[in-house]
Formats: sequence, structure tokens, C-alpha cells
Amino acid sequence: MTEGSTAGEWARRDAAAVWHGFTQMAVYEQSTPVIVERGEGNYLYDTDGRRYLDAISSLWVTTLGHADRDLNRAARDQLDLISHSTLLGNGNVAAVRLAEALAEVVPVTEPHFLFASDGATAVEQAVKIAFQYWHNQGVTDRTAYLALGQAYHGDSVGSLSVGDGGFGTDLFDPLRFPVVRTPGYDDPDWVAKAVAAVDEHHPTLAAAVIEPLVQGAAGMLVTDPEPVAAFAAAVQARGIPLVCDEVATGFGRTGAMFASELCGIRPDIMCLGKGITGGYLPLSATVAASHVYEAFLGEDLGPRTFYHGHSYSGNALACAVAARHLELLAERGLIERAAIAAERLGAALDAVAALDAVKEVRRRGLMTGVELDPPPGASRWGRKVCAAAVRAGVLLRPLGDVVVVMPPLSITDAEIDTIARTLAAAVDEVAAEEASA
Repeated sequence: MTEGSTAGEWARRDAAAVWHGFTQMAVYEQSTPVIVERGEGNYLYDTDGRRYLDAISSLWVTTLGHADRDLNRAARDQLDLISHSTLLGNGNVAAVRLAEALAEVVPVTEPHFLFASDGATAVEQAVKIAFQYWHNQGVTDRTAYLALGQAYHGDSVGSLSVGDGGFGTDLFDPLRFPVVRTPGYDDPDWVAKAVAAVDEHHPTLAAAVIEPLVQGAAGMLVTDPEPVAAFAAAVQARGIPLVCDEVATGFGRTGAMFASELCGIRPDIMCLGKGITGGYLPLSATVAASHVYEAFLGEDLGPRTFYHGHSYSGNALACAVAARHLELLAERGLIERAAIAAERLGAALDAVAALDAVKEVRRRGLMTGVELDPPPGASRWGRKVCAAAVRAGVLLRPLGDVVVVMPPLSITDAEIDTIARTLAAAVDEVAAEEASA
């Protein structure tokens, strides 16, 4: 326990100095935020020593749990060498080793990796790469993008543009460029409509962007591998680069290392983030297939050069941890274990799905959304249910009235049962309060 400050005092200090994203700071303290001091395994501990099962993987990034001894050692070993050097015009050993290791597992042909620090930037890079890919071949009229309804690809301007709004982003509509928008996974005919749009608009499309299998921020909307494969085939048959945003779905979340594998597709451009370092350090990557990468080769400082990059691209400390993380996924058999844990989670949530106050449970692997069914006039049920779960020691987070459950790959059977039991009790508690109000 941290000496000298209670959780309430820490919250006051927090609100006085920190601006939290996606958070209304005027009511931050009243929302009883969890102020984390440390983590161990699949648990977080606050400044008063209370323990919380991290059932959302700290916003979908943690894979092996917290304070993993092997990842800790990888970080310390790299610190003794160097923590960062620029990747603009030079290289570092850690970034090279990570790129080589990733090349062995990503479903991209002869890949090259452009590193960044977050998923939104990985998508932003993909949008720019696709645009310049055509310009470098003398094609200047391919300036449009096809993207799905309900999509979320990040909160930078380009990623907002290929995303479908929500989360208060309508304010920024004047900054967003228009896209060819077809329905998301909540429409049973999404793939037929998307393929029809590809056929209609293909002469002007620079790329098509998709979250394979799961539209996470939309409330865990799911589809099957076959329609994703059909969409990819239609896009690539027209010579249009297929961008797969696997920022959320990558690194075991859907039952395979990457959702694209389950669909049997090979993206032309792929976006990685979140779980790439096991939740340790900010890192992302935009992966380009060889035919995309080679379109940028030319004379020094010439027009084919991709004039894009960031100060911390290829950060050596993050890359070293990410490379060790890949090794540990294989050494511990965590992808296979996570697939088994996902079936356990599905079975455990059957009791939640049966509740009158629950409309639907949607799941692909460990990525799960529990959509609540509040009565007319009720508000903020997602927030209330998650608050009740947190009081009981399970950290959950809502997307509107959808409660997200996405535990780490290291989750145990007993912890899965705890999540389901706690969530069911929280739903019952909120429903009972609503009925008595």
C-alpha cells in the first residue's frame, strides 16, 4: 500500500494534474476511479491495497499478465544496452530482431515493418502508404477508401476518417475525409453489400480497410471467417490493397495468433498494436507486403520515398520486450491455451446470457461483448454494471450498454468463473435497483 495517500487523495491529485482520454474530467473523482499502484499476474492493486482481476487486459493490451518475470528481465537486459536510438536513417539491433521474428508469424508476403507507438498511428501509416503506393506507380485518381459501418480504427484524423464515428467524434466530421461506407457486421448481408461496392468503386479505391472477424469498439460485433475471406478475395482480385486492422484482434485474442489466419487471408497491409509488447510498452507496426514496399524504392531523397516517421519509431526497449513476448507466446503455448480458455469463457457466460437484463453475448475467442437490455428510460447501465463489478473486485469497462470482457491469455479457469459470476451478480444488482427506483 502506498504510504501517505488514500485512494481518494490520489484521485484528487490525479484530477488536479492529469487529463484522461475518453473521460469527462468534471466528474472523474465522483466516478471512483481505480488508482493502480502495481500489478501481479492477472491482478491490479490500487493505492489502498485492494485487488482487482484485470478482465479487460488493461484496455486489451496485456497478454501474459502483469509484472511477468521474463518480460521484466527482457526490459532490464535491454536497458543495460540502450533504451532508444533513432530509426530514421539508422537502425538498432532490437528493432531488426523484432522485425525478423514478426516476419515468421504474420500472414503477409515478404513483409517489411514500419514501427510506431500506437494502433491509431499504425492505421494512419497504412492509409498514407496505400495512397502513395498508387502515386508511386503514376496513378493519381485512386484517392478513395472503402471501410465498414461500425468500424473503429483509432482517433487520429486519418484513422477517424476510415472509422465510422461514435465516441463523440461527430464534432470532427469537418476534418475527416469521405469514404465509401458499407454496412458493418451487425448487417447479415454486410459482405454482399461490401463486394457490390468494391465492384462499383474499384477504379477510384486506394485501399479497403477491415477489422477481421471482430469490430471491437463497436461492441464486439462478430462475423465468420468465410465472409471475411470472400470480401478479401473481391478486393484483391481488383488489385486493391487490403488493409487488415489487427490492432485489437492480434496476438491470440481470437483463438489464433492473428484473425487473418482464421480467415485464410493474406493482407497487403496489416496494422499491429495493443498486445504486441504484452502490454508493457507502447509499440505498433504497419506491415507491408513486398509488392507494396517495393513501390517505394527509388533514388535517394526522391519522390518515391515515404516521408513519414516518428521520433520513437522502433524504440529499442519496446522492441526487445516485444521480441521476447513473441518467444514466450510460443514457449508457454499460450495461443493454444487461450483458445481453450475462450471455450471455457463462452460456457461460463451462458448463465449471463440467460439473464433477462442481457440482450446478447457476442464472442470470438477471448474477445467478448455482453450487450445489456435496459428498460425504457434507464440510462448508463453499462457504466453501472461495470462499477458494481469493480466494487466486487473485477475490472470491466463498458462501451455504452455493452460490457466488454477480454481477459489476458494467461487467464485461469477459476478466474474465468469469477468473471462470469461477478458479472452476473452485477447485472442482477443493477436490474434490481432499476426495478425498485
